[in-house]
Amino acid sequence: MGFTVTNNAENKRYQAEVEGHLVKIDYLVTKNKIYLTHTEVPQVLEGRGIGKTLVEAALNDIEAQEKQLVPLCPFVAAYLKRHPDWARILAPGFNVS
Repeated sequence: MGFTVTNNAENKRYQAEVEGHLVKIDYLVTKNKIYLTHTEVPQVLEGRGIGKTLVEAALNDIEAQEKQLVPLCPFVAAYLKRHPDWARILAPGFNVS
């Protein structure tokens, strides 16, 4: 299953439509930081790796923008614990391990 994640800056979220459902990560942005605040994948889509793909797309975009990540969302923090290589984009003072 393929889907494209986009950065909807107007609504401050990374999002995609999957099988007619909106999946998203809400964020806040400051000059050099992006705060990922909430990930939402409808229950009907859970367990299929959609949240993982969504997080990876957001992290890649944050890195491409040369922003620092502040992972306030528990789902994002759990992903970072399993993929410590992403610590390279964490804002100073943040640790998810």
